[in-house]
Amino acid sequence: MTETSSAGGGSFRRETERVVNEIAQELRSLDDGAAWFSNLSPARRQEVLRDIAGYAMQAHITAADGRAGVTRSGVKPTADPSVMICMDPPRYGFAHLAADEHVNAFRVLVSVFAVAGTRRRQTYCKGTCGHTWHHLPTLAKEP
Repeated sequence: MTETSSAGGGSFRRETERVVNEIAQELRSLDDGAAWFSNLSPARRQEVLRDIAGYAMQAHITAADGRAGVTRSGVKPTADPSVMICMDPPRYGFAHLAADEHVNAFRVLVSVFAVAGTRRRQTYCKGTCGHTWHHLPTLAKEP
């Protein structure tokens, strides 16, 4: 995948939403998502971190989601992004972390979002959900 641009960045934002939700629904691996993220420019990485933090807030993550997400992410529990997401309430300044922490922040945020999103799909949205991002089609592998 390559970075796309438009006047308002909407195309890139849609790509971010798709990638993050595919990882959250296990249609794409976290490693594949981290590779996509790593290929972005530093400014785009910061934008993606802000977007995913927003998704996590909208999913109403809990401290338990934070701990489960950190475990799922493979990032050390003592790493800055792990500590930040497990605070009560969580801290969301991931885009302001040092650039060498951005991939860890991506892994933690997406993993926590996946945990919270799964919980919400199984409870609040079960059987009545109209959110298109909760019903992504299965992907065919890209060549």
